[in-house]
Amino acid sequence: LVTGSKIMKFVVKKEDLYNGIKIVERATSMKALQPVLLNILIETIDKGTIKLVATDLDLTVIAEVDAQVEEEGKITLPSKTLNEIVSKLGDKLITFEMNEGETSVNITCQNSKFDIIGISASEFPPEFASVDVKEEEGFEIEIRPFVKAVRQAGFAAASYETSNLLSGIVCDISQNIMEIASTDGNRLARVRETIDNKDNHSKQLIIPSKTLNEFIKMSSFIDEDAVKIYTEKSKLIIKSEKTTTISRLLEGQFPKYNQLIPAESPKEALVNVSQMTSALERVSIMVNEKTSIVKLEFSHNNLKLSADTPDSGKSEENIDIDYAGEELAIAFNYKFVLEALKNIDSDEVKIGLNTPLSATMFKPNSEEDYVCLIMPVQIR
Repeated sequence: LVTGSKIMKFVVKKEDLYNGIKIVERATSMKALQPVLLNILIETIDKGTIKLVATDLDLTVIAEVDAQVEEEGKITLPSKTLNEIVSKLGDKLITFEMNEGETSVNITCQNSKFDIIGISASEFPPEFASVDVKEEEGFEIEIRPFVKAVRQAGFAAASYETSNLLSGIVCDISQNIMEIASTDGNRLARVRETIDNKDNHSKQLIIPSKTLNEFIKMSSFIDEDAVKIYTEKSKLIIKSEKTTTISRLLEGQFPKYNQLIPAESPKEALVNVSQMTSALERVSIMVNEKTSIVKLEFSHNNLKLSADTPDSGKSEENIDIDYAGEELAIAFNYKFVLEALKNIDSDEVKIGLNTPLSATMFKPNSEEDYVCLIMPVQIR
């Protein structure tokens, strides 16, 4: 038997390959109309590098991985199977080989051997397989403040998967301030971070929340301190030395959210964050699952939290707070309040109150420029 000549062969360290797969796999499409979108494109770039690419047509992630390339080539392999195989192999070198005219790849590592059937790389959408950027048009941003700001202020975006602007996160950069904000109409979160904006770029981008949430997850695999951000037409490109994330941008006029944030509130309570969080988690056991409503009653230095569901029962808890205003009863979807508290980087939260139906402000009792605004619900 004459076997075909090798058209792809490389050797790679398990850890390098596994990290590369972890970075790109989240961009594979879950409900793909084209089977190739469930796969990861594996392509040799030069003698020392391969690249992995995955896309769901909205979000594309590319990772470069160090490898010893003996024969150049490319193929797409099922993301789920590839991940399972590589994660379970020993910490040794892994060899990938493919023969001419075949779409099955032979993977060996010590005594383990797998043959996986892939789909030809020619079926992978070519416009997503690589990206060219003009180096001078990008601006640099430090990963840590960026990821922290997105975590803190990106959770309030609407969750529906559409091109609706409210499912995006606003990233506004001017001079040395980066402002990140999101709102779903019931709540709003905004944070401002000081950044080192060397070239004085100013930009307002509306980035799909899915893109930034995926970037947060992969940022732990990026060893560098900063990434470069490029925009072209309606595309966003976030590049580190070995990874590239490409996403569409949302287009349109985002609501002028800063006008909604009151400069100050007529009444203010100072509350311990961890006490309020645990009290809310306990009281919410008795909420009505359809409405998730918890009632907060502020009185002199006391906050009473309560919930009740006619068919299950009720709960209440009192905590000591710092409050000298008039008595006020106000109700919220408790999940919104919990998320706000969990994103406050401070031991105490300032709660800015006005009337039972006005938006309520949650801010850290610190220097940090962070605010979360939540609309209450009417108490029946």
